[in-house]
Amino acid sequence: MKHARILVLAISLFVALPAAARQPMSVADTSPVLVELFASHNCRACPKAHRTLAEVDSQRDDVLILTWSVDYWDYLGEKDPMAMAESKDRQRAYVDRFRLRGPYTPQTVYNGVEQCPGNKLPQVESALERTNRVAPSPAHLTRKGGKIELTGNVKELTDIFVIDYLDGDANPTDMVHPVTHVTSIGPWLGGRVEIDPSVCKSTCALVVQEAGFGRVLAAMDLPAR
Repeated sequence: MKHARILVLAISLFVALPAAARQPMSVADTSPVLVELFASHNCRACPKAHRTLAEVDSQRDDVLILTWSVDYWDYLGEKDPMAMAESKDRQRAYVDRFRLRGPYTPQTVYNGVEQCPGNKLPQVESALERTNRVAPSPAHLTRKGGKIELTGNVKELTDIFVIDYLDGDANPTDMVHPVTHVTSIGPWLGGRVEIDPSVCKSTCALVVQEAGFGRVLAAMDLPAR
């Protein structure tokens, strides 16, 4: 991720609303649970995880699933063409957060607050239930006209990511929404800002997350324009 461009992107993609406009919103989009699968095509258990999450995706409308491909199993076979450095960095942060001995596949992470193997449906469903019992988020994403508004009062530094992924006919894999690119569009310290959806050039997820890959406070899918 190109952190050096954060300030420029934040200025060009955010429009801070005047204080007089900072009133409670009437209607906010319900944020789905962000389910992140860390996988590799050299991982024997990963095909089952892809099938499990495909089933979850088809049966629930309260989840947003992203698949991050990692490269640390490449020595077992061919190089994974979907692997990105961002995937490994993100998973390493979760290893620290959950105090795990090390990264593994297929790992699933739920709003940055729960994790479990992704190839076992009962465990996935239990993790989703536990995530839904977490206290409500202080951040909200709302579609308003042709823009997206982010509002809320946060106590810690928060990052905003635009995550490109493959979907529909554009996805030739058996993975659910494989990630292809990540852009950080700047830090957020609370209040009310407006985000231009044109930042998404394909099909994307807009993710608001506590700095250091902490709790996911809000997520929204942005269909291809």
